[in-house]
Formats: sequence, structure tokens, C-alpha cells
Amino acid sequence: MADEKVQGEKGAGEAIAGPMPRRALDWTLRVWRPAGTVVAVGLALLLTWHVINGKHGLQVWQQKRAEDQQLRREIKDLEQENARLRERIERLKSDPDAIEIVAREKLHYAKANEVIVAVPAQEKEQAQPAGAGK
Repeated sequence: MADEKVQGEKGAGEAIAGPMPRRALDWTLRVWRPAGTVVAVGLALLLTWHVINGKHGLQVWQQKRAEDQQLRREIKDLEQENARLRERIERLKSDPDAIEIVAREKLHYAKANEVIVAVPAQEKEQAQPAGAGK
């Protein structure tokens, strides 16, 4: 009873302030979980978007992977071409027949009893039948 009298004597302003923080606390406790869930889902969606579309995301990774495969194919083709050219160089160093073929084709050399006849490029194109190029 003494406590009731003390509370009654405190005044009208303090009586209103007492229930208000309690309501705010109840409202905060009711809203906290759904708001936290919304924030967590938002962060998860943001992280998912970043993993897929970010600077180092899956799309960029797939593009880099395709580029890597293309470059590996180009490297393999260039290595094969280098091996073929090395073999040709070795043949040109040691094989007289290979040297003769290159001299005839590129330098237009001929043997003593041979005559070289040069056909212009335009006549070669006209000499082919219309359906032969296909």
C-alpha cells in the first residue's frame, strides 16, 4: 500500500511515461525477428548476386575458362606448326631435293634444258570453269 501511495504521488507526467516505454519495448521485441529475417535475406540475396555477377563472379570465371581453353588450343596449334617448321628447316639444311623444290617454286630456278612459263593470275581465274571453284 505504501508503494501505491508513492506511485500515486509522483505525478501525472510520470504515470504516462511508465507504460509508453513498455509498449515501445514490446513493439521492438515483436518487430525485431521479422526485421532481422528481412535483413538476413537481403544480405543473402546481395551475396548471391555478387557471387554470380561480381568482379570475380561465376560469369567472369566462365568467360576466363573459355578464354583459357581457346588459348590452350592456339598454343597447341602453334607448337605443332613450330614442330613442322623445325622439321622443314632440318630438311632444307640436309636434303638436296627439298632445297631444289624451294629454289624452283620461290626463286623460279630451272635446270639447263627447262623453260619456265609464267601464267598471269587473271588468266588462271578465267581458265577455271564457273563450277570448278565450289
